[in-house]
Amino acid sequence: MGIADDSSLIRAQGWRTLSALHAHIEADLERALQTEHSLSVVEYTVLDALHRQDGWHMRMQQLARATALSSSATTRLVNRLEDRGILTRVLCKDDRRGMYTELTDEGRALLDRARPTHDGVLETSLSAAQQLPELAPLVDAIHRLPASVG
Repeated sequence: MGIADDSSLIRAQGWRTLSALHAHIEADLERALQTEHSLSVVEYTVLDALHRQDGWHMRMQQLARATALSSSATTRLVNRLEDRGILTRVLCKDDRRGMYTELTDEGRALLDRARPTHDGVLETSLSAAQQLPELAPLVDAIHRLPASVG
C-alpha cells in the first residue's frame, strides 16, 4: 500500500468517525427536542439560523444553505413552521420575486424555551462521545475550536 492509499484510508476513516459522531449527537437532540418542544433538529436549526440574522429574516435560498436542505425540502419545512405560527414569509422590497422568512414572536419564544434543552443535550452527548475511544479525538478537536467559529 502506497502513501496515497494511506491518505485515502485516513480520510475515509475520518469521514466515518465524523458521521458516527454526527449520528450520535443528532439522535440525542432529535429525541429531546421532539419530546420536550415538539421540534425536530432541522426545525430547531431553522429557528436558530433565523434568530442569528440581523432583522430576524433570511431569504429562502440562505435558509436552504443553513439547513443543508434542498429548495423544495426547505419550502415544505417553512410551510409546516408557518402553519404552526412559528415563522412567516414576507416579500423582498427590492425584488418582488424574492421571499424572506422571519421568526414570529411565537417562534422566538419557542427557540428561547428549546435552546437550554438543545445546549444541555449537546453537552451531555459530547461528554458521552468523549468516553468512546473512536470518537474522543474528534470531540477533543471540537472543544479546541475557537468560540467565533460557526
